[in-house]
Amino acid sequence: MGTVAKDALIKAVTEKTGATAAATRAAIDAFLDVTRSRAEAGDTIRLIGFGSFSVKARPARTGRNPRTGETVEIPESRRLTFKASKSA
Repeated sequence: MGTVAKDALIKAVTEKTGATAAATRAAIDAFLDVTRSRAEAGDTIRLIGFGSFSVKARPARTGRNPRTGETVEIPESRRLTFKASKSA
């Protein structure tokens, strides 16, 4: 397993579909923009047969600085998560 960069993804989709690289890049950029904006709005994006993107909130908590042992307040955070669908 490895990492696939955005340019490699665009190249693979271009080869698979026969579309131009510019059109493929525009479609992938649009998909990412819509996914990001809908997730920021709190929506879940479900792609049947692929998976779903959603935002998970992590509550505020108390942590420790490992160097000094001081108590540190860690604020609440939100993170985009992906859950793959079950294979058929």
